[in-house]
Amino acid sequence: MSGAVAWIDRTFYPTYGKNWDDRLLRERIVGRLAPNSVVLDFGAGAGIVGHMDFRGLAGKICGVDVDPRVAHNPLLDEGRVIDGQSIPYGDATFDLVFADNVLEHLAEPQVIFAEICRVLKPGGVFLFKTPNRWHYVPLIARLTPLSFHRWINRRRGRAEDDTFPTHYLANSRGSIRRLAATGLEVEAIELVEGRPEYLRMHPAPYAVGVVYERLVNSLPFLAGLRVVLIGALRKPG
Repeated sequence: MSGAVAWIDRTFYPTYGKNWDDRLLRERIVGRLAPNSVVLDFGAGAGIVGHMDFRGLAGKICGVDVDPRVAHNPLLDEGRVIDGQSIPYGDATFDLVFADNVLEHLAEPQVIFAEICRVLKPGGVFLFKTPNRWHYVPLIARLTPLSFHRWINRRRGRAEDDTFPTHYLANSRGSIRRLAATGLEVEAIELVEGRPEYLRMHPAPYAVGVVYERLVNSLPFLAGLRVVLIGALRKPG
């Protein structure tokens, strides 16, 4: 990290740490957990995000993913591999399902939303965080190949094995409301803009990102261009 980048960090984002957006989702999940909660981490992967560690805060933590490493995820009590279409659990199994940066990878989100509704208990909640498709990062991602995404993430310190194809079919307020019609009710949809992580590799684009962040946070009519979309959907009953 250059001195200029470190100065921007200290000056404009002194309270931000690594994976600050995961911390936001964690806070919302923890606020809904009870000691006997049965929880599903949808898209749990290898368990590389420390903020998604809820051991000791719930009765049972399960996880599913197309990535076979989920079977050895250390943050889970039980990990199962899925085929991408069906969740291998019975109806009304979970009090809470969460997904951290997963919705952008769904090729058929309507199928997955219906499955999540099925495995939730009546009154259960689906919490998720995903990039907003109208932010510049997803816009660029949709115009560039997977190899470019892997190169960018490699420069940001993320392994290529943890970079997957994206579709952005469940990544706007409108698409979430339509997908919730599978049997879920929209409880909350938030849009958040914070430290511009993808521009921190060099002070010049980082400075542009700071200006963008200040604009979309200060002008309400630009709120739809913020980067992080956090949602809460509830199964009636």
